[in-house]
Amino acid sequence: MIRKILAAVILVPLAIALVALALVNRHAVPISLDAFNAGDLSHAVQVPLFVLVVGVLAIGVVLGGVATWLGQGRWRRAARRAEWELGSARAEITELKQRLADAEDEGRRWPPRALQRPAA
Repeated sequence: MIRKILAAVILVPLAIALVALALVNRHAVPISLDAFNAGDLSHAVQVPLFVLVVGVLAIGVVLGGVATWLGQGRWRRAARRAEWELGSARAEITELKQRLADAEDEGRRWPPRALQRPAA
């Protein structure tokens, strides 16, 4: 509940600021990737300023997410290993419970199967 309230307190003003930025900065700006000849705008692309700002922000969020995902690889690997160990431990427990039940059944019989003579 508190997480939803905190998200609303942060995201609502951020959305309002983003909409205000888009409304105020609708004029086109040239984008040129030619760093050696900044004055030549023949290959420049004209885009609204808010598109540039929102696009750069989106690229930053995606790159940050990818970097975080790659950085957490060892934790995901450790979690997979722990799940595998848990599965094998559960299988071993099941097998040991079955062996214990078999041993208890064997202890209730007299004479034990090992001492019984084969049927003729």
